[in-house]
Amino acid sequence: MDNSEVDALNKEIQLDKIHEENPQDSRDEVNISHGNEEQREKLIRLPLGRIKTIIKMDPEVCLVNQEATFLVAKSVEFFIESLAKEAYKYTVQAKKKTVQKRDVENAIDNVDALVFLEGMLD
Repeated sequence: MDNSEVDALNKEIQLDKIHEENPQDSRDEVNISHGNEEQREKLIRLPLGRIKTIIKMDPEVCLVNQEATFLVAKSVEFFIESLAKEAYKYTVQAKKKTVQKRDVENAIDNVDALVFLEGMLD
């Protein structure tokens, strides 16, 4: 086995572990282009109508198709999940059980990918 096969196998094992831990996880693989709206709504936790309204707040946007709304909603979920995990690391470091604003601020200050959020919690 070469490195690419090993990497692919490791990723598959990790996905299987995640699926075992969260069988109802929103990341279940479904082809969204052929699925109906009900299937898409089951894959996300955020309300599509609200996401579409937020997208349309941009004056340059006139129409938004369903797939675009779905993808934006899914991206937002992944972003929120990532931010929450980073904040939780600082909660654990402080030996606390509740994520607080300062934990989110620490995550924003110390993670390069989140630097664009600096000052947003003020």
